Amino acid sequence: QVSCVEVLEAYIERNREVNPLTNALVCDRFEEALEEARQVDKLLAEGPGDDALEEKLPFLGVPVTIKEAFALHGMPNTSGLVSRRNVIAASDAAVVSRLKQAGAIPLGVTNCSELCMWYESSNRVYGRTNNPYDLQRIVGGSSGGEGCVLAAACSVIGVGSDIGGSIRMPAFFNGVFGHKPTTGVVPNDGQFPNAQGARTSFLCTGPMCRYAEDLEPMLRVMAGPGVRKLKLDEKVSLEKIKFLCMDHDGGSIFVSPVEKEILQMQKKLVEHLERELGIQVQRVAIHKMKYSFQIWSAMMSSSDSDGQEAQLFTDLLGDHGKPVWPLWELIKWLVGMSSHTFPAIALGLTEKLLKLNPGGNAKLVSMGKSLQAEMETLLGPDGVLLYPSHPTVAPKHHSPLCMPFNFAYTAIFNILGLPVTQCPLGLSSEGLPLGIQLVAGAYNDHLTLAVAQYLEKAFGGWVFPGKA
Repeated sequence: QVSCVEVLEAYIERNREVNPLTNALVCDRFEEALEEARQVDKLLAEGPGDDALEEKLPFLGVPVTIKEAFALHGMPNTSGLVSRRNVIAASDAAVVSRLKQAGAIPLGVTNCSELCMWYESSNRVYGRTNNPYDLQRIVGGSSGGEGCVLAAACSVIGVGSDIGGSIRMPAFFNGVFGHKPTTGVVPNDGQFPNAQGARTSFLCTGPMCRYAEDLEPMLRVMAGPGVRKLKLDEKVSLEKIKFLCMDHDGGSIFVSPVEKEILQMQKKLVEHLERELGIQVQRVAIHKMKYSFQIWSAMMSSSDSDGQEAQLFTDLLGDHGKPVWPLWELIKWLVGMSSHTFPAIALGLTEKLLKLNPGGNAKLVSMGKSLQAEMETLLGPDGVLLYPSHPTVAPKHHSPLCMPFNFAYTAIFNILGLPVTQCPLGLSSEGLPLGIQLVAGAYNDHLTLAVAQYLEKAFGGWVFPGKA
């Protein structure tokens, strides 16, 4: 009904209108994108679109945006690090290449936190990204620019990565869909920083989008041959799913209590499922979830099975040059002379402290392994757990510094290697997105994706962030 060029022009126009307010798209390739759109229109004009074309190029002419931490040919790839300001990608990350081969047209790259290790997307290269529902609030991190660009209707689909909730937090704060696949299914190649050692089991690359139906086709393309590990062709009967629900982590001292409106929405969701599907949602209390943050931290700094130590964050900050001294950077930061953000410096300092307690860390690693076994038994082949995405709705700028460990609600599932779909559930009384994490057993991504599609119909999914 419309040409590919018209679609691209509409999205480019929308970005030009909105991006000065949100600062989500940090570098564009609009001219190249329009040229690629002209090629698509030419291809379609030369022959009628047949099923073979649809199968080969499922995303033909669809605008896509890419988190700046991923290599997109000709675009910057700094991950918010000032010392990488002049780094331009000479090739495409694995998932970017696959989406391009499926016909998608990249509009550009989106903002992230410095080195992708904080839940506010702000850095000294591009500045800060603002939430489209309230510019005074954060977009989450580290794939925050991606969550924002999708929520603001400036892109259709996007690529994110997640080692502690970096797909799911931005998807929650911006009211869109995001999926952290089962670990080891989608390749992480071509992003900076990439995971090494034990962290390769925790980092996941996955799809982000406004409409739940796009998650599965995106996952198929991004996973490539890895998709064989998943059961995406299995038909899901929602009535046969064993639904479990947990309201909060059990009261960790490091994490805020879950806000009342988030709990109310979760209750409403449970009532809806019980009423409409005629099922019983089982309430669970998993004691070890209370130690989510401590388990995540210990496992992130643990050695892998070959004894390879985790890469130090301070080394990454130096980007193969001299390691950064966090205390010296803090002094420089206090007088406005550091090229790093405060959260990055603080992370460097806490990393040094963690090294002082090897015995405690070993105990937490073993607790993480036993939690993994407990969770796999609980979920089984047909279970889906409903769990809060975050204790609060999108916080105001800078306020994560007061509660730095609230990301534990998402981070624990990276350690457990489980698939999680972040699903929007309308807006709060303040007009900010609400949502839920849907968690399944390993390789059962098809269950959470099916539930997300069902909940989108029931609760309305993404809500346009403009005034009615």
